Amino acid sequence: MRTALVIGTGLIGTSAALALAGRGVTVHLTDHDPARARTAAALGAGTDEIPEAPVDLAVVAVPPAHVPATLAEAMRAGVARGYLDVASVKGGPRRELEALGVDMSTYIGTHPMSGKERSGPLAATADLFEGRPWVLTPTRETDTEVLNLALELVALCRAVPVVMDADAHDRAVALVSHTPQLISSMVAARLADADETAVRLCGQGIRDVTRIAASDPTMWIDILSANPGPVADVLAGVAADLDETVRALRALQSSDEDKRRDGASGVEDVLRRGNAGRERVPGKHGAAPAVYETVAVLISDRPGELARIFADAGSAGVNIEDVRIEHATGQQAGLVQLMVDPSAAPVLAAALRERGWALRQ
Repeated sequence: MRTALVIGTGLIGTSAALALAGRGVTVHLTDHDPARARTAAALGAGTDEIPEAPVDLAVVAVPPAHVPATLAEAMRAGVARGYLDVASVKGGPRRELEALGVDMSTYIGTHPMSGKERSGPLAATADLFEGRPWVLTPTRETDTEVLNLALELVALCRAVPVVMDADAHDRAVALVSHTPQLISSMVAARLADADETAVRLCGQGIRDVTRIAASDPTMWIDILSANPGPVADVLAGVAADLDETVRALRALQSSDEDKRRDGASGVEDVLRRGNAGRERVPGKHGAAPAVYETVAVLISDRPGELARIFADAGSAGVNIEDVRIEHATGQQAGLVQLMVDPSAAPVLAAALRERGWALRQ
């Protein structure tokens, strides 16, 4: 691949353009808002000049509702040898594109499983896709050359290709992406009118659950409107669990010992099923999730403190597998939770104490 055209310079389009441009591909940028394309170009993602000849690959990075029309327009204009989109829904847009009567052999649907709560070109980074799954949904009609261009794009973005059927993909993302977004938003909505005293008690748990609730509602309306059925199916299952859990909790309030026992059993059931589901979430490098031990360190809110603690861990020969930061309410300090291999935890704790860090149990 020597040349590419990125249509849509939001987070995903600009990030892909940055990755391609950084690896020597000449990238042309276009957007319905020319200012966004100019911003992406200024960031080093390519040029906002129109290509003089057909490019090797056109990457359509627009909301799902606009994918079919945008692709059809580009394909009829012959702007590229191959075409793909990066929308988070695959089945519906493909069927709409087929109905428009274009040459489907030059097209492949794709979806990089990566993103941020922020949108727009200024949120983009060249490493957004590194190590992340990038779904490809080829059909019998897909030309081998187009599939190879898509695979080359994935490789240049340092992502991991995953081949799926389009409708299977939509059911999968309903479960692992779209429903979590709605549930996170529902939990966060409970905080909107909550008493300030309660909000001040927020800890890492509520921050973890509500992190993605900060996402752009307009973007998510576009996504959910393109995949409503599978999301509704998953939510129906969640709703059934909620009903059962509410009944179990009400039973725990009963003065009847048998009802309380049944209530406790119902709550335990959903918690244990949650344990079993969580164990299936892939861990580092896609392997089964490892069990890490946490070393908690008190840290002040001063520039360079995180860098210093990571450097001290590195000097001790300990690899930090994950990290969480919990800020202390109303104070210029916080708690850094360093997740490490259990065998490395005593080594790290001793090294950090020796360097003057205050550890917490």
